[in-house]
Amino acid sequence: MSRVLLFTGKGGVGKTTAAAATATLAAKAGHKTLVVSTDTAHSLADTLGVTARGEPAEVSPGLYLYQVDTQKALERQWGELRDYATGLFAELGLDEVTAEEITVLPGAEEVIALLELREQARSGRWDVIVVDCAPTAETLRLLALPEALDWHVNRLLPVGRRLLRTLSPLIRRVAQVSVPEDHVVGAGERLHRGLLEIRELLTGPDASVRLVLTPEAVVLAEARRTLTSLSLYGYRVDAVIANRVFPAEGADPWRRKWVTAQARHMAEVEESFAPLPVHTVPYLDAEPVGVEVLGRVAEAMYGEADPFAPPAGDPPLRITPEGELILALPLAEKGEVDLARKRDELIVDVGAYRRVLALPAALARRSVREAVLRDGLLRVRFEAGGRDD
Repeated sequence: MSRVLLFTGKGGVGKTTAAAATATLAAKAGHKTLVVSTDTAHSLADTLGVTARGEPAEVSPGLYLYQVDTQKALERQWGELRDYATGLFAELGLDEVTAEEITVLPGAEEVIALLELREQARSGRWDVIVVDCAPTAETLRLLALPEALDWHVNRLLPVGRRLLRTLSPLIRRVAQVSVPEDHVVGAGERLHRGLLEIRELLTGPDASVRLVLTPEAVVLAEARRTLTSLSLYGYRVDAVIANRVFPAEGADPWRRKWVTAQARHMAEVEESFAPLPVHTVPYLDAEPVGVEVLGRVAEAMYGEADPFAPPAGDPPLRITPEGELILALPLAEKGEVDLARKRDELIVDVGAYRRVLALPAALARRSVREAVLRDGLLRVRFEAGGRDD
């Protein structure tokens, strides 16, 4: 199984550099490595100092860059659904160009990149896969998508299939539009399964997220919220990378002010994210471009640590043999966490983010006795008896 590392952070903090440097180090250590981006900005090739292609291409010994050809991948992963939607809009009177534009869904490029990532992970070709993700807000929306879509599909698709079979003659006659054939619905189901496989891959024991930040108050605040939200959705964070840290040696008066301010923020970083390791990258005197330079950046960043070891510790969500549900919510405050029960689901809200957890059968039959948030862990205890819908 491939070791999968995802890098995210606020825009402009250097996550692409951290991802490219880590991939370079992996290849130098003898791991066959793929580095790929889900960020539509596609700056990985520029950082590595190479020209990207639409398929995995070796850019240095053991290191392969994959800049996904979204158009080709879109046709392969999404083609039947898009063709149906385009035809439907045309039947409603839209011209062909407008119909094509409407059917390119927001976020489709990032979703397609994840589907391609799944294909690469399933191929068994790679020891390490490094993913340069979009900035944090987009990444959180993207990583929450598979589970959210699963919730809707499981409730709507079986009913939708029956309704389509029953009402399709009426729809064609009254609305004068085509209804999706079974092969189109089947394509939607395959897309759904693909997204679930992505979630299984990225929340599995061989995958983890690394948060990249710079020692600044605004960036640190966002990184703290991101850690909580990633854990809410079941994704492991195994390290923090502090980038562009001014060295204290030889600082002039102007730079000494930055050193003092950054030292204060770095103390907050260490305190906030403990026990996660914090890897530091010094502020460089030139932009790090090219495999050779990136290799040196990675060596400084990780030091003696093994950046490719499996993530340690428990997964963010687990159920104990005693039937206690434990969800890690690091840095969450009691006032921003809300819990609700609806039939066989547990709804957890943390700030602006929500996760709907489908309870296993053993817990779905039991009512919630108490829920406590302590030391970054939400503990939900159940008792025998009727459900509290």
